Amino acid sequence: MDLSKLVLNSFKYPFRNIKKLTVLCLLFVFIAIIPIGMIANNNYITAVGVIAFFLFILLVPGYFLSMIKLGSNHSAMLPSFNLVNNIYDSIRVLFLRIVYMIVPAALFLIALLVFGPSSRNLINNFKIIEFLATVGFVFVLILIVYFIFEFLLFFAKARLAYFNSLSEALNMKKVVRDIRNIGIVNIIKWLIVMAILLNAISFVSSFVMSIPYVGFLIYGCIVIPIIESIANYSLGLLYSNIAGNYDDSNLKQIDKQKTEIQKD
Repeated sequence: MDLSKLVLNSFKYPFRNIKKLTVLCLLFVFIAIIPIGMIANNNYITAVGVIAFFLFILLVPGYFLSMIKLGSNHSAMLPSFNLVNNIYDSIRVLFLRIVYMIVPAALFLIALLVFGPSSRNLINNFKIIEFLATVGFVFVLILIVYFIFEFLLFFAKARLAYFNSLSEALNMKKVVRDIRNIGIVNIIKWLIVMAILLNAISFVSSFVMSIPYVGFLIYGCIVIPIIESIANYSLGLLYSNIAGNYDDSNLKQIDKQKTEIQKD
């Protein structure tokens, strides 16, 4: 895996055809007017913002999934907004997240039921150190489990984008196999480099928020969409390192079937 080339192509990606990000930018703008409408006590402005918020939820996750798909196929094009396809993909992404978060959510509820009463007893008996130790242990345990499943979800989305199949993305064994095939070391290096660069961009560009009135809008409707585009396309490029293996295996299977047909 050529990490430097992967990162460079990811950062170039949103600027190749930035006009297509206009719709995404407008949604961010309209969402940002919700607090403006509430402060101004203007129901019409607030309503526009609320509608934009629901459109955002219905469209944007599916749109970003298209970016992962393009990255996995090494396409440099920005996807066009497609109302039906984006909504369908957004629903699949939401369902995928719900399924992958079942275990962390269940663990959290079990922790409340098991440790809740005992924690109250510790407080009532003024055993502050024991209480903090118990809460800290439970919190760290839940956090670790959450990050494990969030990590799996990350690559489940890549699998969903590439195969266009929810069942493939829900197959956790195959998701784990993908992670192993990419390589934990490669993934960690990619995560560290992308996190540093994206946070640096976010920090530097955050100074535009100091511009009166429009600074927040500029950051929200331009900077955030660009950062999200880079991150999702980069995930697609990372997954492309093993996606080619699936293509090769499919071709071999097709050739094998043709050979068997010819023999018959």
